[in-house]
Amino acid sequence: MQKKTLFITPPFTQLNTPYPATAYLKGFLNTLGRTSYQADLGIDVILELFSSKGLKRMFAILEDSDMELSENSFRVYALSKEYISTIDPVIRFLKNRNPTLAHSICDRSYLPEASRFQQLEDMDWAFGTMGIHDKARHLATLYLEDIGDLIQEAIDPHFGFSRYAERLGRSATHFDEMEKALEMPNTLLSEILTDLLEQKIQQFQPDMVCISVPFPGNLYGGFKCGQYIKRNYPEIKVVMGGGFPNTELRSLKEPRVFNYIDFICLDDGEAPLLSLLEYLDGKREISQLKRVYSCVNGEVIYHNGAREKDVPQRDTGTPDYSDLPLNDYLSVIEIVNPMHRLWSDGRWNKLTLAHGCYWGKCSFCDISLDYIRRYEPLTAALLCDRIEEIIEQTQQNGFHFVDEAAPPALLRDLALEIIRRKLTVVWWTNIRFEKNFTHDLCLLLKASGCIAISGGLEVASDRLLDRMKKGVTVAQVARVADAFTQAGIMVHAYLMYGFPTQTAQETIDALEMVRQLFENGIVQSGFWHRFAMTAHSPVGLHPEDFDVMKIGPDTGKFAHNDLEHKDPLGAEHDRFAEGLRKSLFNYMHGVCIDFPLSEWFDFNVPATSIPPKYIAKSISELPDAVNRPNAVAVWMGNLPEMSVFEESHRSGTIEIAELVFYDKKKEWAVETEVQTAEWLVDTLPKLLIMNPAPYSLEQLKAGYEAAGLGSFEHFMGSKTWKDLKHSGLLVI
Repeated sequence: MQKKTLFITPPFTQLNTPYPATAYLKGFLNTLGRTSYQADLGIDVILELFSSKGLKRMFAILEDSDMELSENSFRVYALSKEYISTIDPVIRFLKNRNPTLAHSICDRSYLPEASRFQQLEDMDWAFGTMGIHDKARHLATLYLEDIGDLIQEAIDPHFGFSRYAERLGRSATHFDEMEKALEMPNTLLSEILTDLLEQKIQQFQPDMVCISVPFPGNLYGGFKCGQYIKRNYPEIKVVMGGGFPNTELRSLKEPRVFNYIDFICLDDGEAPLLSLLEYLDGKREISQLKRVYSCVNGEVIYHNGAREKDVPQRDTGTPDYSDLPLNDYLSVIEIVNPMHRLWSDGRWNKLTLAHGCYWGKCSFCDISLDYIRRYEPLTAALLCDRIEEIIEQTQQNGFHFVDEAAPPALLRDLALEIIRRKLTVVWWTNIRFEKNFTHDLCLLLKASGCIAISGGLEVASDRLLDRMKKGVTVAQVARVADAFTQAGIMVHAYLMYGFPTQTAQETIDALEMVRQLFENGIVQSGFWHRFAMTAHSPVGLHPEDFDVMKIGPDTGKFAHNDLEHKDPLGAEHDRFAEGLRKSLFNYMHGVCIDFPLSEWFDFNVPATSIPPKYIAKSISELPDAVNRPNAVAVWMGNLPEMSVFEESHRSGTIEIAELVFYDKKKEWAVETEVQTAEWLVDTLPKLLIMNPAPYSLEQLKAGYEAAGLGSFEHFMGSKTWKDLKHSGLLVI
């Protein structure tokens, strides 16, 4: 009898959308005709706890407890009746099912308020351009966070809305602390978790439960689920996979892990999962598994004898979101950062355009691991097939393409295919700020539904960008960011400080670059990350090449990824953290941009060496606009109506053609010579996106010159060409 599989995501990842790993694997098993189910226990636990029933349980526990609460937590406890009476309507509001409640929330008389609301003094500044529903979602989010603070203090110290016991999973070289936490008595949260897990087991009757652990913040929840299944259903096989094992458990030697689970899979899950299913079906020896750990006679064994290669991306199937409560996720607004808001607000279908990274050189990145190293793009046609299937499944048109760095050529083809199929898609993704993202390509991406991109500016220093093999310069980043911004696409910059050998001067110069990017309005969002050295990156593998010394942690039997290091040539990086954070917060709100950089720090810093107009000059100095030989000409507009009229000049009467174009907002006209207009009327239909064959710029040039109209290069400098370029002619 064929085995039934249950995929679960343990608490917690996101409140607003499911983490996609289980949907990917369910889609793959669909292609094999195998039965599988999935559950997001993270959102299930949140909805069970943050309900009138859940809060009654919580406050009853506190009533029977003699724990002394902090002043803030006691305030929440004292207002328990108000929280119990308001929680269900607020949750419905955050599910977008109770929109009129926004008015009551915004008048500040409906919700009970504790310490999280103290940050609202500048709310009009932060939310001045936001509507009533956005303000209400932010207030409702603060209300939930007040309750969360009480839970963390008095119910379960491991609680966090997008993470659970993250500290136990971060840099955990030894298993002792995790084991100790797992063997502690259940808290209200872990009781709710195991009760919900029991319901899923009864509902689906699985033979195998696969636990997806993408982050340290849901590792504890994953082990808790495994512990419950092993104790109560020893016949069910428990498998763990995902981002955390892929990066942290590659040298696993700790047998105690297997008191809670049976197998751990590494890297892409499709081939290991299939090998496990065949093993459990009795059709494969354990030695012939693919990238799977198990414990044999008290010893951790890595099984990788399978001869099969990984499943090609084209054969993995369309992610299947069935079984997940897509209408029950919560649209919250935690913080004002506009890109971070996309992460937490709204339901996004997650889809991968290409496996791995097409660049794959950055020295701080885990480029030695399969998820980065093996680059395998899909075709635009197959991606659009999957997009259409997912929209049909979920009735949601929002997509987050979760690539390491979306390739510009593939994005171009995908955008053309989206427009060709007349799909309504709203999407965002991560990119490299590379020169192939021209103004015209950005306009095409916008037309296909792109609303935002994020990309790594990182250290904002050309010396360090070169050292980390980023393949870009600050000036190039500025030009690309400007192209996206001019197209109406929001730009978020990932920023890094503390890269090996980074000096105080370079840190201040990087801040000045960032200040100028916001001053010129070409970046709208950003976030400073502290450099972290990881075991699988070039810096971690060869620290001596980067003038740093690895000093820890000691190698244990459990996790191994984050490395401690000394940077003898660099500045005292941690001193800059607060000043960088504070300045960026202000820049994102368009204020204090003219502050001296030294104002952000409580210690002496060097004056910047960056010229005050460096970014503005970089934008104006456009790179050579010579189009690539394989560039394609595309006409985005409607076809024109042509009329001819006579115009009197001293030398006599001449004929002038007028081409009238209509778009969604207006009509506009181009006046030109009759012969040129006739050529355009004949040629523009060939440039329409709907045509199956692309029309190259070389073909356009050949057609123009064959019509006897003169030099095409001269035409590209004419007012007619500029008018067309301004209104829908793209060269991509």
